[in-house]
Amino acid sequence: MKHFLTVVILLWSTCSSAQLWRDFKYQSGDLVFQDLDCGALCDAIEAVTPALGQKHFSHVGLVYVARDSIYVIEAIDKDVHLTSIQNFLNRQRDTTGNPKVVVGRLKKAHQRLNARALGFALQQRGKPYDDAFLYNNGKYYCSELIYDAYLHANEDRPFFNLYPMTFMDPATGKTYPVWKTYFKNLKMTLPEGKQGCNPGSIAISDAVEIVAEFY
Repeated sequence: MKHFLTVVILLWSTCSSAQLWRDFKYQSGDLVFQDLDCGALCDAIEAVTPALGQKHFSHVGLVYVARDSIYVIEAIDKDVHLTSIQNFLNRQRDTTGNPKVVVGRLKKAHQRLNARALGFALQQRGKPYDDAFLYNNGKYYCSELIYDAYLHANEDRPFFNLYPMTFMDPATGKTYPVWKTYFKNLKMTLPEGKQGCNPGSIAISDAVEIVAEFY
């Protein structure tokens, strides 16, 4: 009987999550946090950045609702661009088929910033992806785009925070081998300690309320 009840609860949880992501009503300015399984690089990012409970994020985008269409403005792959919400959700799913996505929303006191932040982010379309993870170099990585969008919306006063970046394994205190190879291929010095931001720190910001978890 106990085993049967456990199975029922698990099935209910799975169905509930599936129904949620299919029926969820997005708003422009929603922040969509994503757990990407891109191998050693994503694992290294998630190991040294804040988590939301047991969920670790390696990507974030900003929702743009245009009439009957829903997009995510995001810095990923080669540049900043719009992605349909369906393609965004399909990018990474868990073993039960649910998108590995959590939705955050600015608390009401801050939602006046969304329109300006979104306008700024949309103006960055076509800007190259910042594979060097260097702040203010004319390029954008995912959370850097969000940081600058709300910096602009908040009249150039920081809204989210920058932190010293680390590429070291917290268990050993040594740089992850994957990062050594990554920056060696870019022919640049590893930017240990440089100021930056990440999806996890935005997800746990006091200004953000988590409104949906799809997995």
